[in-house]
Amino acid sequence: MSSIFTKIVQGEIPCYKVDESENELAFLDVMPLVEGHTLVIPKKEVDFIFDIDTPAYQELWGFAQQVAKKLQKAYPDKRIAVAVVGLEVPHAHIHLLPIHKVEEMNFSNERLKFSTEEYQNIINKISRA
Repeated sequence: MSSIFTKIVQGEIPCYKVDESENELAFLDVMPLVEGHTLVIPKKEVDFIFDIDTPAYQELWGFAQQVAKKLQKAYPDKRIAVAVVGLEVPHAHIHLLPIHKVEEMNFSNERLKFSTEEYQNIINKISRA
């Protein structure tokens, strides 16, 4: 069975796309810890990040770096934190979170809720940066 992320890659489920390459996709988390919380995934479904073959693994992290630089421009007063947890969805993913303090990336924190318009404003902010 395909993961929810594979369904996003295949266009079966919409997303708020931040960036895309041939083999990777970055989109806003729909259950974010902070504004701008972005997920970076390989388009090929692999459960554990360390099971990705080395060239694809390096490409994924290079793409994540590119996305993090976009987020840094959009949120210049914050640091872009990185986390790989791998518990919620059985599809490798990297969390990029614009934060002021480490407590903001506690995955036990209550998740934020944004309207469609607010998500679009976040995408626009990142795109303009």
